[in-house]
Amino acid sequence: MRWALVGASDIAATRVIPAMRAVGHDVVGVLSSSAERGAAYAAENGIPRATSSLDDLLAWECDAVYVSTTNQLHAGQAIASAARGKHVLCEKPLAMTVEDAQAIVTMCAQNGVVLATNHHLRSSAVNRKARELVLAGELGDLRAVRMHHAVSLPERLRGWRIQDKAAGAGVILDITVHDADTLRYVTGREVEQVTAVSTSQEFGDGDVEDTAFCVMLLDNGAAALTHESFAVPHAYTALEIHGSAGSLYIRDALTQDPDGEVILRRDGVDHVVDPGSRDDLYQVTLRAFEAAVRGTGVPLCTGEDGVASLAIALAALRSSQERRPVAVSELLEGTDR
Repeated sequence: MRWALVGASDIAATRVIPAMRAVGHDVVGVLSSSAERGAAYAAENGIPRATSSLDDLLAWECDAVYVSTTNQLHAGQAIASAARGKHVLCEKPLAMTVEDAQAIVTMCAQNGVVLATNHHLRSSAVNRKARELVLAGELGDLRAVRMHHAVSLPERLRGWRIQDKAAGAGVILDITVHDADTLRYVTGREVEQVTAVSTSQEFGDGDVEDTAFCVMLLDNGAAALTHESFAVPHAYTALEIHGSAGSLYIRDALTQDPDGEVILRRDGVDHVVDPGSRDDLYQVTLRAFEAAVRGTGVPLCTGEDGVASLAIALAALRSSQERRPVAVSELLEGTDR
């Protein structure tokens, strides 16, 4: 496949470009709002050309675009790309509003192009094994989930993510949205209501949250407790899934690397579970995307999945701002979902 990069981003340079090349895909060019930065980025990453015009990029011979600009730009760029017949892999969150995210889904469907949301945690062998066990009924009736996704935001990323609310800054649109998708994925359940509190512990000026705690009620009566933060430097990530017949304890799988361990606990006895092949998460995502383009598979995380995770994250934002439980349906009213 031939890719054009919409955004000269850190995630593209550190994760996605190497993954594209590892699976035999080509990167034909990159878009940056700054011509100077785009040229430097292209040179640093061995990309043949750069532009500051989306129209120019969409005229290139490419099969798909990878959108990794700041959050408020995703919708317009993804919609324009789909309108020109380009398949779209878009970073989370798909957009800043559910309506805009749904508009991306609609445009891609109308133009017959594949849309995927880059929720990379679905590509983890550990998280996929957890889903397999839960859906196979190994835990019995689902009762509770706890997620600890509190990390230290790398210094190189301490720009718009903690400074620019208009661009979608804050831990909720950066990490809670990932946890929402992972929760839906591993449990196979939908989130119906969110109660959240947020604060700024290290970054931001109070207008941008760097820490959030959420209680999410699922459609089967189970509940999930999540903790997201940019300001916890020494913790490991953790996911616990508890059912009537057993519990799963998953450590260090809420990361960008193919790490982590799975322990199934029953009757006080721990059983280490082999998750299988631990492939690079982004390579797994790209292989599934290519299969979808060829008509032999589906994306690991669809556009519809991206709409759902965004709605949950926006419900968390609204809850923390209005200090009340928020039904996810409030965010989905008036959309096609």
